Amino acid sequence: MIKIQNCPSMLLRGYSTYSPKAIKKLFDGHKISPFLDFGIEEFGASEIATNAMRRISVSGVQEKFPAVIDHGKVRIAEENERSTYILKPAPWDKTLVERKQIPANENLTMQIASQVYGIVTAANGLCFTKDGQPVYITKRFDILPDGAKAPMDDFAALVGRNEQTDGLQFKYSGCYEDIAIALKANVAAWKFDMERFFELVVFNYIYGNGDDHLKNFSLIRLGDDYRLSPAYDLLNTSLHVNGDDLGLDGGLSPNIEKSDVYDLTGHPCRTDFERFGTQIGIASLRVNKILDKYMLIPEETRILVDGSFLTDKMKRTYLRIVDERIRRFIRQSD
Repeated sequence: MIKIQNCPSMLLRGYSTYSPKAIKKLFDGHKISPFLDFGIEEFGASEIATNAMRRISVSGVQEKFPAVIDHGKVRIAEENERSTYILKPAPWDKTLVERKQIPANENLTMQIASQVYGIVTAANGLCFTKDGQPVYITKRFDILPDGAKAPMDDFAALVGRNEQTDGLQFKYSGCYEDIAIALKANVAAWKFDMERFFELVVFNYIYGNGDDHLKNFSLIRLGDDYRLSPAYDLLNTSLHVNGDDLGLDGGLSPNIEKSDVYDLTGHPCRTDFERFGTQIGIASLRVNKILDKYMLIPEETRILVDGSFLTDKMKRTYLRIVDERIRRFIRQSD
């Protein structure tokens, strides 16, 4: 069994289980064991788990299992049981580099977004199988305290993209301005949420997330209004695949002029994000306030990486990728 020395949620040092802060945020104050009573790979072969996975995994390579808390333990939800959590074991696709590190990668990246940059994220952490394999766990933010499900729409649906009209890779088609236009059309408080969306695009670029596609942004109805949902599915995909800088084929927007740096290198720099921010309706001062946060690696990021459940080699690679992205970002355009 794995020896836990840091909180397997918020990555705070000196904890052999979830820290009090994590217990409050992730488990509503209830003490929960970080150890599962089953092995995901072995359990995934069963009919119950396969059916559960189909109920929640619409697309993508990473399998998802609906889960609940039962007597201080996390277990897979029954077929007709309302799940309140989602479990994501390491993908079974063995072509992915260091695939078993993906749950730890996602937990780390989500914690950096939340703790370092103040981005609103889904509560999350890690559980561990009997043989010590990490499994990502996230609390469902669409399940309300009374058990009702809040209406949600991802931006693939909101911009009208689907497999029938746009092919198998529909969620990667279009550009980020498409999301901004749909957000403005559907959210009354769009100016506030537009800044949240803009920072997510910047964060994903700096932290190597090349899978920030249309289905990884959503609106959720809270009361009478739709708002941008908490961020989810944030991870440094560059640790596992050689992908593009941005998750959408059309990039930031076809309606802004690319910087000289972008034209020369094929990688956007700060100038491109400045132009994108103003293009989607954010005041220049607000754009620059957000971008200023990403000019170097904060010490808090380094501390979280060091306290994460990645291997030492992957920790070094994670920081190297972020450092390379920042170097691209701060290049000056003529």
